[in-house]
Amino acid sequence: MKNNSKRSLQPPRQGTSSHVPRIVRGALVLIFWLAVWEMISLIVGLDLLVPSPLTVARTWLKLAGTSKFWLSTLLSLGRVLLGAVAGIMIGGLLAFLTHYVSIARLLLEPLIKVVRAVPVASFIILALVWIKTEALPSFISAAMAAPLVWQSVSGALESDVDRQLLEMGYVYNFGRVKIFTHIVLPSIFPAFIASSVSALGFAWKSGIAAEVICQPALSIGKQLQAAKIYLETPQVFAWTCTVCVLSMSLEGILKAVVRRYGAKRSGGNKNG
Repeated sequence: MKNNSKRSLQPPRQGTSSHVPRIVRGALVLIFWLAVWEMISLIVGLDLLVPSPLTVARTWLKLAGTSKFWLSTLLSLGRVLLGAVAGIMIGGLLAFLTHYVSIARLLLEPLIKVVRAVPVASFIILALVWIKTEALPSFISAAMAAPLVWQSVSGALESDVDRQLLEMGYVYNFGRVKIFTHIVLPSIFPAFIASSVSALGFAWKSGIAAEVICQPALSIGKQLQAAKIYLETPQVFAWTCTVCVLSMSLEGILKAVVRRYGAKRSGGNKNG
């Protein structure tokens, strides 16, 4: 009773963030960092080094008025998404393979760890020897995404799957397929989704880095490299902002899809 009375006497904690809508908080944070950027630009006083946000915005609008901008953006997006999806699927399959097949774990685990440890730039240069320029960004995106998903799903298979539920499934003769779909998959699903979001962001950055080195005909990476060579710093900033916005948008879309799927699933379970 004493503990309850003390708790009731304490005023409820009220954070300022709870009274401010999320979109307003995001806008205020954006304004703050744009102001910091503007201050740095004014201190430097040279667009060649740090262009102002207004200069970059004007440059971006100028670029967005060309078909080359949209073709480069869409093709880069397609290459990276193709590689990221492939890498996420491969990483998940490898996790199950190395978990259930001991010889596969013995042979594949060192290779996956090597791929994860090699610097992205070194991996891109090595892969460029064997792979065509147009396919390289997709390959690099897949190669960078797969180890992240593999590590997360492997850990989930080791620790998140309830052994008692598995034993119950075997006792009641659920069958391997039913145990896998009703016990194992739901247990590792949160880890798979979390790692997929991280892998998507990492694959996007790695794919653009690959484009900078291999320079496909129409790509964000080639435009970045060209802007850097010709000292068009506002264009470098404009393309970089494009990459950041696309990366955050992809992650946001994936999270929204997962939340919607989770809401539907929980609603279905309640109705059932």
